Amino acid sequence: MWKFPEDKAYQAFKILQIAFIVVPVIAGLDKFFNYLDDWAVYLSPFIMNLIHGQDQIVMRIVGLIEIAAGVGVFFKPKFFAYIVSAWLGLIILMLLQSENFYDIALRDLGLALSAFALGKLSEKYGAKYN
Repeated sequence: MWKFPEDKAYQAFKILQIAFIVVPVIAGLDKFFNYLDDWAVYLSPFIMNLIHGQDQIVMRIVGLIEIAAGVGVFFKPKFFAYIVSAWLGLIILMLLQSENFYDIALRDLGLALSAFALGKLSEKYGAKYN
């Protein structure tokens, strides 16, 4: 019978890895359907001026990037965890430009730090049990 390793740090690694596979893929898919939210409302005024009303196209591109990041965390967490962390950093910068979403920017800071922690844990556990 398969037994989950008792190493608590490894367990934390797997929990974070699963979270950063599932959440980006779901959020990325939802950029196509807007079932969870109308994601375009989070685009900063600066970005909105650049895209000239093409917000749905931009959000679909964002969705594809998020899906790719989630799949990447599945296969290569040691690399893609840092990509996810940086991506969240860019989202934070965009949210801060909007002046309406400071609470979401703060939440995303926690997510960015968690993704960074996954990257650090991946350096030790990324291939240990896979």
